[in-house]
Amino acid sequence: MEVISFVALAAGLIIGLGAFGACIGIGIMGSKYLESAARQPELMNELQTKMFLLAGLIDAAFIIGTGIALWFATANPFLAQIANLPK
Repeated sequence: MEVISFVALAAGLIIGLGAFGACIGIGIMGSKYLESAARQPELMNELQTKMFLLAGLIDAAFIIGTGIALWFATANPFLAQIANLPK
């Protein structure tokens, strides 16, 4: 039954590292947006549209990782393989 504990650990790592990476990515992107908007204010609307598009893509990658982690935590395909092993 070590598989269950390893799956829980892996799911926590997937969610935690995914959230960390998404936060860092959005933070860097937001700071670069503010920097570029301060340099060229006339491009602010165009840059804002692209920034929100990229923020959605960054968050989508994190949410997909969270969905996969929760799928493994609830409907674990590895447990079926363990059940079929000879005892």
